[in-house]
Amino acid sequence: MRLAYAPYILRFRQPAGTSRGILTEKPTFFIKVFDEKDPSKFGIGECSVFPGLSPEADGNYGYKLIELLANMALDKETDLSRHSSIIFGLEQALRDYAGGCRHIYFPSGFTEGTGSIEINGLVWMGDFDEMIGRIDDKVSQGFHCIKLKIGAIDWKKEIEMIEYLRRKYSDSSLQIRVDANGAFSMDNALPRLKRLADLGVHSIEQPIPAGAPELMAFLCSVSPLKIALDESLIGVYGRNAKESLLDEVNPAYIILKPSLCGGFAGAEEWIRLAEDRGIGWWVTSALESNVGLNALAQWTATLNTSIPQGLGTGGLYTNNLESPLYLESDRLLYDPSVRIDDSVYSSLEWRY
Repeated sequence: MRLAYAPYILRFRQPAGTSRGILTEKPTFFIKVFDEKDPSKFGIGECSVFPGLSPEADGNYGYKLIELLANMALDKETDLSRHSSIIFGLEQALRDYAGGCRHIYFPSGFTEGTGSIEINGLVWMGDFDEMIGRIDDKVSQGFHCIKLKIGAIDWKKEIEMIEYLRRKYSDSSLQIRVDANGAFSMDNALPRLKRLADLGVHSIEQPIPAGAPELMAFLCSVSPLKIALDESLIGVYGRNAKESLLDEVNPAYIILKPSLCGGFAGAEEWIRLAEDRGIGWWVTSALESNVGLNALAQWTATLNTSIPQGLGTGGLYTNNLESPLYLESDRLLYDPSVRIDDSVYSSLEWRY
């Protein structure tokens, strides 16, 4: 078995506002596994690294891919325990190859076209009028759950926006989730959490920055609003460390991004540990291309979820690859009649 990888730059249709600034492009890496006797057949995966968020996104990332490439050729193990995005991509490529190179990573009724996944509508950061317009668009498309990125504009304006939503849409007709990406401080977190709870917000992701579990534990114990851990899961390696974090903080929910928390296997361990403790969860994508998003959706469909998931729809980029995923209202579906043309990969700069 051999492996190759190719860098790829994804370009946003519109500048995307995040807590880490404005993004116009995002790097990613595609990997493929193949048999030297027939290199025309290969399994494809995506190592979706996220600069500024992925711990492994440093100057040594390329060297780790080279190490994996060499070890695959020599049939040697590679320590990827601290490289979630590479685990994520390798799991995809191996599953694709084992399944006949058809880009069916997790066969289910979903990949047969008989299932769907309810998702939330993500509203990107922007100014007041932009975000209101985006929210109304999502609701008109049929979304019953929206997720707002907050922390970028004035807090009073953000509250005005949520007040507007609640005047227009009741709790029963529209679930509102918010993601602060650590934008609150301990000085202002509690009054802000109470104001959001009073407005019927469902939950908040990562109100304060990661790295202070004792402070997050305190907030979770007194908050009138349910708190979900997101960035706090990143860089937590090993079962014991995961158990310690969940036991200490005891959040209402955890947010699973396989490209950032140990691939599919690592995310499944988080799920088992959370469920043992009565902690809820949902899956969120992390700016993957359609390659990673396709595998992520297929995996999510096997989890028998009953609440909206945070999966993207593949429409963020101008140079995304072909996808069998499509959206109907707030349901993500898979079209089994779509046959992805693998010739698109021949133009990439593969490193062998």
